[in-house]
Amino acid sequence: MRKLLFESLIRPPLTEPRPDPDLSMIADLAGRLGGVARQKLGRSLSIREIDAGSCNGCELEIHALGNAFYDIERFGLRFVASPRHADVLLVTGPVTKNMREALERTYNATPAPKWVVAAGDCAADGGCFAGSYAVLGGVSAVVPVDLHIPGCPPSPVMLLKGLIALMEQSNRKVPSR
Repeated sequence: MRKLLFESLIRPPLTEPRPDPDLSMIADLAGRLGGVARQKLGRSLSIREIDAGSCNGCELEIHALGNAFYDIERFGLRFVASPRHADVLLVTGPVTKNMREALERTYNATPAPKWVVAAGDCAADGGCFAGSYAVLGGVSAVVPVDLHIPGCPPSPVMLLKGLIALMEQSNRKVPSR
């Protein structure tokens, strides 16, 4: 134990360096997404993240959007715990046989207008899990998908760009109340 303690004092920490993208570019992307969401929805964008059977690589990048570096909540974008409060279902991983019903129920519980985004290569077509006895395929095999964001895993910047493209190309608007 003593040896490990001394070695930990000498060795540098085993962490990855901070991402290097331009902070103003990230702020611009998140600000644009927040503005487009308010224009289309009349309020901020609410995202429900669903893991349909992934390796969790995509989840790490999605969760990075909420960390202190990206901090998308400062632009009015937020992750919600209930599909009843969501505008976007952000689905990762191939859909496993055990997650099919849960994904369908989540989709049906989400109020209209709703968008489904398949994030990552596995969500698009099953990725490296395709052909497994436990996998049904990509997300589009179970629910209609509005946007595929490629990557294994997609970076937080790619996720922001994908959500912007989804909102800008969408003709759906929330009816005025």
